[in-house]
Amino acid sequence: MIVDSHCHLDFPDFAAELDAVVERARAAGVGRMVTIGTRIRRAGEVRAIAARFGDVFCSVGTHPHNAGEEADITLDELLSEADHPKVVAIGEAGLDYHYDLGPREAQRAGFLRHIEASRRTGLPLVIHAREADDDVAAILEDESGKGAFPFVLHCFTGSADLARRAVALGGYVSFSGILTYKSAASLREIAAELPAERLLVETDAPYLAPGPWRGKRNEPSYVVETARILAETRGVTPDEIAARTTENFFRLFSRAS
Repeated sequence: MIVDSHCHLDFPDFAAELDAVVERARAAGVGRMVTIGTRIRRAGEVRAIAARFGDVFCSVGTHPHNAGEEADITLDELLSEADHPKVVAIGEAGLDYHYDLGPREAQRAGFLRHIEASRRTGLPLVIHAREADDDVAAILEDESGKGAFPFVLHCFTGSADLARRAVALGGYVSFSGILTYKSAASLREIAAELPAERLLVETDAPYLAPGPWRGKRNEPSYVVETARILAETRGVTPDEIAARTTENFFRLFSRAS
């Protein structure tokens, strides 16, 4: 079984497409999917998707792009939205200095709020980090010193240093379809070196489709190709990487068991 640890099940023709997308994922051997929240004020919509399918779960949180518009969301509100059996993670939240769509002070405040929610609930924090490696690593190290919390660096494209520092804190690193791109040799080098027990694969659907479908809308069934390339990168069989990443998924997202 493969699991897609991060996907956005959000399509223009939502009602007509959703069932088909999930069925294609199942046919490809995807056993669990986690669809990711990007706005607390839309958490009900994300939970409704998860409630529709037994094998789909969700997270709740505010993406750093939306940190400014949800700067008034309180910790209590975040905790309340997470209090649902289909919610298996907090986030995604973090820092994005590439687009800077959310004010940096709002991004940081939101990141800290989500860390505290993860710490209090025990649910893993899904972390978005783009061109902010040093600040993300420093915050994770500082906050871990105040009390442990589980987390994953999702759609990882950062430095080897960030990956190592995250793993040293007990975090996970998740690779998307970017891993399959010819230009991503440095990313594959990082994936080859990390401890097997800290690896995950994901789609980040509808973005970043793996090589054979690059430029098309991504979907959970395609995560099998990312897993294949990860296996090739690490010199193991696809079955071995499927078993390992599935085990890692259930260890991290324990509420999805």
